[in-house]
Amino acid sequence: MELLHSGKVRDVYADGADLILVASDRVSIYDVVLPTPIPDKGRLLTALSLWWFEQLSDLVPNHVVSATEVPAEFAGRAIRCRRLEMVPVECVARGYLTGGGLAEYERTGAVSGVPLPRGLVEASILPEPIFTPSTKAPKGEHDEPITYDQVVDKVGPETAERLREITIDVYRRGAEIAADRGILIADTKLELGWTPDGTLMLGDELLTSDSSRFWPAESYQPGRVQFSFDKQYVRDWAVESGWDKRPPAPEVPADVVEATRARYVEAYEKLTGNRWD
Repeated sequence: MELLHSGKVRDVYADGADLILVASDRVSIYDVVLPTPIPDKGRLLTALSLWWFEQLSDLVPNHVVSATEVPAEFAGRAIRCRRLEMVPVECVARGYLTGGGLAEYERTGAVSGVPLPRGLVEASILPEPIFTPSTKAPKGEHDEPITYDQVVDKVGPETAERLREITIDVYRRGAEIAADRGILIADTKLELGWTPDGTLMLGDELLTSDSSRFWPAESYQPGRVQFSFDKQYVRDWAVESGWDKRPPAPEVPADVVEATRARYVEAYEKLTGNRWD
């Protein structure tokens, strides 16, 4: 195998006609990789992605070739994938207002150029899910929100509409499935790419605790920050630590690591119904 790319949290190897996508235990916040890993994170996110790819396979094709035909040293944290020409856009769907979307709304009354009703607050449910794409920033730089018109400029009107349609469809289906299991999906980020025959497919990870915000439905209350089954706990710790969001990032305390891992495990178990060993 040949190492093609080492990303913030994933490594990509070439193996013949396929790629081997390996999820590490690294954690990235504000587009900076923290020096402290989260134990089992790569295995948890790989397992959860595979579960979601299967759940949504009738909605949109995906890049998975095999979860077992991978090198033994990567077993459990790797997926054999089709090679895709990735779309140069991060495809984000939001069903609730929080994070960077809330900050932009408070400044402009819109998110990625999508106007929203007045009077929304932290964690408000949106009238309908919205497509809020962003750039794909190189390692160490920040993704930046872009408008739908900017997506059209990048990929053309036909592909832009397809990206928006798939992103919203995946979010709606995923949110419906998760709600039945007591989890609200506030937002999610998708990666899509083209096969050589022109098929647009889901790639990378899907509806995981790294690419999405998961909130427990039972305690949901707009107007305040929600408990999250994702790396938001690490983000909150980092902000409170006084870190300026620039590398190098500080070491993460052991109690924050353990609490974050517990959130990843709980999200996996609630969504899939499987116990994590």
